[in-house]
Amino acid sequence: MSPLEALAAESGDSNQSEPIISVTPEAIENLRELRDDEPDGDQLGLRLAIASKPGEDFRYDLSFEEFLKAAFTDEVRTHDGMKIIIPGDDVELLTGATLDYSTAQGLVIRNPNRPSAPSVEGLTSDDELSAEVEALVSTEVNPALAAHGGFVTYVGHDGEGTAYLTMGGGCHGCSMSKMTMLDGVQTMLVDAIEAIERVKDLTDHSTGESPFYS
Repeated sequence: MSPLEALAAESGDSNQSEPIISVTPEAIENLRELRDDEPDGDQLGLRLAIASKPGEDFRYDLSFEEFLKAAFTDEVRTHDGMKIIIPGDDVELLTGATLDYSTAQGLVIRNPNRPSAPSVEGLTSDDELSAEVEALVSTEVNPALAAHGGFVTYVGHDGEGTAYLTMGGGCHGCSMSKMTMLDGVQTMLVDAIEAIERVKDLTDHSTGESPFYS
C-alpha cells in the first residue's frame, strides 16, 4: 500500500458500508479515463453536487478535486477505486441516484428524488390544508402527469384560496405546461378541495427543457 493509499485508508470513507449513489462500470471506466488525463490523477476524486436551487429541476456540478482535501461535512465513498465526494447538504437528494455513462449521452444521473420546494415568504406549507393539497398532488395529480415525465411540487398557500406550485420533469419548459397547470392541475385541486379556488404556477418555464414535447 502506498503512503497516499495508507493515508486515505486511515482517514476512511465515512459509513462506507452505506453507499449513497450507484456508479455503473461504464461510468467508472469513463471517469478513470478523464481522471488519468489530469495532473496527479491518483489524488483526485469526483465531486458530485447539486447546482440547482430548490424548486428547480435538478442540475449537477461534476468536477475532480483532491479527495484528501474534502470538507469535514462532505461524504466520501469509494466505488471500484474511484472516490466519489458528495457535499453533506446534497446527500439526502442524491441518495438512491445512479451515475451512468453512454456514448450517446455521456455521463448521466438518474435520480429518483424530487427537488425540494422553494421557500416563499408569506406562504403556509405546514398546516392541515397543505397536508390535504400534498396528499392530492401525490395520489392524483402527479400520477396523471407521470405519463409525460412530469410532476408538480406544492410550495404553499396564501390563506386566500390560492395554492402555489412548481412544475418539473417533462413539464418544466414544455410549451403545454402552463396550460396543464392552469387548466388541468387547477381543476383537479379546486374540484377536490373546497378551500382552494385557484392555482398559481411559480415555475420559470424559460429555464427548462422539454424532453416529452418536441
